[in-house]
Amino acid sequence: MERAKKPAAIPVSPIQPTSTPQVSISDDSSRVTASLPTGDRVVVLLYGATVISWNSANGKENLFLSSKASLDGSKAVRGGIPLVFPVFGPPKPDHATSRLPQHGFARISRWEYLGKSSSESSSLPNTKGDASVKLDFGLSDSMLDSRTWDYSFNLTYSVTLSQDALETSLVVRNTGPSNYDFQVLFHSYLAVDDITKTTVAGLEEAAFIDKTQGAKKVEPAREPISITSETDRVYTLPSDQAITVAEGGTQRYEITRDMLSDVVVWNPWVEKAKSMADFGPEDGYKGMLCVEAGSVSVWSTLDAGDTWEGGQRIKTL
Repeated sequence: MERAKKPAAIPVSPIQPTSTPQVSISDDSSRVTASLPTGDRVVVLLYGATVISWNSANGKENLFLSSKASLDGSKAVRGGIPLVFPVFGPPKPDHATSRLPQHGFARISRWEYLGKSSSESSSLPNTKGDASVKLDFGLSDSMLDSRTWDYSFNLTYSVTLSQDALETSLVVRNTGPSNYDFQVLFHSYLAVDDITKTTVAGLEEAAFIDKTQGAKKVEPAREPISITSETDRVYTLPSDQAITVAEGGTQRYEITRDMLSDVVVWNPWVEKAKSMADFGPEDGYKGMLCVEAGSVSVWSTLDAGDTWEGGQRIKTL
């Protein structure tokens, strides 16, 4: 029987595709790029698994990359976030790392891209949510060109992009029968507008090693750091202490650490910048400051079969 009054049809809206993080590999397979619906973006060079660019949603670049940096795999990248492993600085002659180049082999090895994982917290139209994307990269002893370090290992390096933040973490697995010592550092070159107006807070109560004064130990400064000359310091402090970088009194970055008890603060200033062939422009020191989370003041020992993990998170403010 035909009903006199039919219920009105419920209009069906077309299904809107959910915006999700995007990942692409360059045509020459040299780099991986990830972006979020918010506009945040990161680029990782497979040579060294080096982060060479990190843009906020507004397009602002947060990392300094030298205009003379080599991106063809011929040498370590000057800028971005080079990964230092298993030794920081020049190796000591009497140590197992003595045959390695300065800062180790991780930053000058070709890594394997292992894949991505992503999360999208909201499926509602016109909402950005707090989506994130994690890129994983791998390096093992079998991938090295030469046996300059006689130990077996497997490294998994993760770069996680979220809105206004970038995380880098490293998992070290000892896959051999022998224990070994190592050091690790995320050599972050932060972009700043004017180094003379830049300060670093959170290190006031920490003593430091001043490498510009022959590795002299210096007592805590009790005040935020200002950069007025060549600076090369290694601070040791609890890993739960946050570090902030401000410009003109306004905070720009916050750095938090996990299992990393050291922070290196570095700026080459005028003469040192001139002496580095891959540093440019010549006055580029005015627009960068390295604030590097790591474990470098002592050696970490990894027993056979064991795993170590540490990382950092840099947030724009």
